Amino acid sequence: MPSFATEVKNELARLNYEQSCCRTAELAALLRMGATITFGLRRTFGLNFTTKNAAVARKTLQLLKSEGGNIRTEITVRRSRQLNKNNNYTVRVVPAPPVAELLEKLGFLQDESLNMTTDMALLKKACCRVAYLRGAFQGGGSVNRPEASYHLELVTGSYGLGNLLNTLLKRMGFPVGFTDRKEDYVVYLKEGDAVMDFLAMIQADEAVEAFEVARNVKEVREQVNRLVNCETANLQKTVDAAGRQLAYIKRLQEAAVKLPAKLRVTAEMRLKHPDASLSELADMLGVSKSGMNHRMRKLRELAEELPDG
Repeated sequence: MPSFATEVKNELARLNYEQSCCRTAELAALLRMGATITFGLRRTFGLNFTTKNAAVARKTLQLLKSEGGNIRTEITVRRSRQLNKNNNYTVRVVPAPPVAELLEKLGFLQDESLNMTTDMALLKKACCRVAYLRGAFQGGGSVNRPEASYHLELVTGSYGLGNLLNTLLKRMGFPVGFTDRKEDYVVYLKEGDAVMDFLAMIQADEAVEAFEVARNVKEVREQVNRLVNCETANLQKTVDAAGRQLAYIKRLQEAAVKLPAKLRVTAEMRLKHPDASLSELADMLGVSKSGMNHRMRKLRELAEELPDG
């Protein structure tokens, strides 16, 4: 069974957009998260993008063809030798002069120097910021199944990119966290509403629906648990109270105390129904619950007046 993150990425990889600026922003984020720049003859550039998700590899290839102009691409698959481990997919852009134009369009190449720090120039429009985050999630994102704890993260080996994603999400109002993990930098969301809002923003509609269903199930389960716990607590109180009442009634019996008629009937009913609640005893005797409370209190007082021993 694929992970929930894989399902989300597969859904996102099926999306298409009319605006070239959004395709460029998404491609830039994908490549920032999972690509390396290579060098060929005569100072030409190339790219190698690696992912474990076949749909993301196809999406990257599709974006490279639509935004890259006259570049040559190849895709290779390295089979995993381990059971239940994903294959590695590598999309390669062969080094050639046209690749420099693509890198300039993506903002990776500025004034013949590599820009490894920021993509803010691509993120002036709201639609492009969303597309960029969509690409970042496909390239290095993960999210727990909604039945588990809420947790979504974007993982990158670049501090600059991690800081950019953290800043971008903060400006968009997300309660985001930023930390390092071994050699990676992690931008994360831990609140259920924030995770759902992020998935809705990047148009992972099926994932959002799954979250809503899981949240409803979780809320119903929690409500049932609260009711069961409350019922259990009430039952325990009833059992404890009945035990105390039986104890002082038996003490009165052992002392051969002659009880008034109403108290005698009450004591006999409690002995006959040791598991009944006070309300149930009151119904059996045709009195109010407060009246039953009064009788039990009188029985207790009589028992407490008896000498010890």
